[in-house]
Amino acid sequence: MTGGSGLLRVEGLEVSYGGPTRALRDVTLEVPQGAVVSVVGSNGAGKTTLMRAISQTLRLEGGRVIRGSITFDGTSLVGRDPAAIVEAGIVQVPEGRRIFGRITVGENLRVGGFTTRGKVALREAEERVIELFPWIAERLKERAALLSGGQQQMLAIGRALMAKPRVLLLDEPSLGLAPIVVRQVADVIKKINEDGTSILLVEQNTAMALELATTAAVMATGRVVMAGDARELAASGDVERLYLGIDAGARAGAAR
Repeated sequence: MTGGSGLLRVEGLEVSYGGPTRALRDVTLEVPQGAVVSVVGSNGAGKTTLMRAISQTLRLEGGRVIRGSITFDGTSLVGRDPAAIVEAGIVQVPEGRRIFGRITVGENLRVGGFTTRGKVALREAEERVIELFPWIAERLKERAALLSGGQQQMLAIGRALMAKPRVLLLDEPSLGLAPIVVRQVADVIKKINEDGTSILLVEQNTAMALELATTAAVMATGRVVMAGDARELAASGDVERLYLGIDAGARAGAAR
């Protein structure tokens, strides 16, 4: 899943958490400028580990890169400080939202903008977030813990956008959300991408992931086992057969 021109490139990546088993094995993919790339797979497939490797937060979980490369705009990311990754323009929204519940919504946004220099730039970033999530304007002074699950997910995305990322890493943004909220989150992801931000999306919700993506990859046991054009993968039913164990033809027959 690489053509040699990606803004963010992962090549031959192998990751270990200390034991003999590799959490990632020979993973290669790229995120071109302006694209949405989705990675789908079941729990334990290695999706979150891939995100941690890119954001260089692996060592916080006891992991390390054994082999391979991760480059952003031609510069290696391996071994760099996570804060430097954010400053470079890659920001991750981790699985489970992980907002700061004891502080206000507005304070959460300001934390997200710690690498954004200047009051004007910070104000512009906050205005962009409020344009995407208008309800935030009315709740800036409320404790973030009081928000609903869907609002917390949106705040987590908004907090990441305060850093004005060139590449946004989204780890399971639909997790635990009602279908109507998942639809709202998907619409926001589309808008963020249309505004010029490249996105690497990790999801178990294959329908959402393939709908949003330009290209997609399926991971299993730490490997990329299938990759290609997202629409073609969605139309073929191969992802469902591989990842979900569903025979698309049989399902269509049953529906009739």
